[in-house]
Amino acid sequence: MATKAEQRERTRAEIVRLATARFAEHGYAGVALEELMTEAGLTRGALYHHFGSKQGLFQAVVEQAQHGVAQAVEQASTGHGDVLDDFLAGCRAFLEASLAPEVRRILLIEGPAVLGWGEWREGDLDTSVRLLDEGVAELVAAGVIETSSLDTVSTMLSGALNEVAIANAASPDPARGIDDAVETLARFLLGLRPAAAT
Repeated sequence: MATKAEQRERTRAEIVRLATARFAEHGYAGVALEELMTEAGLTRGALYHHFGSKQGLFQAVVEQAQHGVAQAVEQASTGHGDVLDDFLAGCRAFLEASLAPEVRRILLIEGPAVLGWGEWREGDLDTSVRLLDEGVAELVAAGVIETSSLDTVSTMLSGALNEVAIANAASPDPARGIDDAVETLARFLLGLRPAAAT
């Protein structure tokens, strides 16, 4: 027999699952809460109890997407035997994960618009950007690159990867777009090699 806390968590997860599919297909403005609650077999009051508002629900959906992408990146960025290969594999995993409609539309397009740049960025800093910062720091520690500003390198890479992810979503050949982006990123990083290594 499930406890009340377990039942609440299951209900919350089911609402987020259904909302993710609807927001990915119709966008934030195109989702009617009444239809979503009917599909979930719940009342509008249940949604407000769990999330407070439609925007609160959307924020939960964005946070889940952010954590899902970060998990994919983390899993991909280990075990390649080389810190640069690990880093590039993580970047590739981000771009591949971003092809999913719930990531592209919810996370990269609607998230900043609905939540506001500051709130969206805060979640991004805790997930993907945190991993990017760690990866850049590992590249410096291993002597692969040299920089006096880790933040600048991470910020530039984050912006570039987000833009490639958005562009790839409309590309007729996203796999090639990912290959080109990762190759270009590798060349960019090699340009930051310590002077003694060039």
